[in-house]
Amino acid sequence: MLVDTRIAIGLPREIYGRLAARSAIASKHGMAVGGGVIHADYTGEIKVILRNQGNASYAFKAGDRITQVIVEKIQTQDAMEIDNREDTKRGTREFG
Repeated sequence: MLVDTRIAIGLPREIYGRLAARSAIASKHGMAVGGGVIHADYTGEIKVILRNQGNASYAFKAGDRITQVIVEKIQTQDAMEIDNREDTKRGTREFG
């Protein structure tokens, strides 16, 4: 479900916000936060995508703390083009 927070924030250009689950609501009720990146140029209302991954319905009310914003600095180094990559133990194999 998409939850309106009625909260808007302003972030400096080199900062972004990441919405994360609060540990209590996640561990006790199985609620997860989806999506959740707030770019510095976004000035609208923050909305939270909540997913119930638990086994029971969960009802929350206005004022409940359902997410937290983690503020992080954006690292913006220039990309470099290379001809080949260094070999690693895993190589091109996927998971594991």
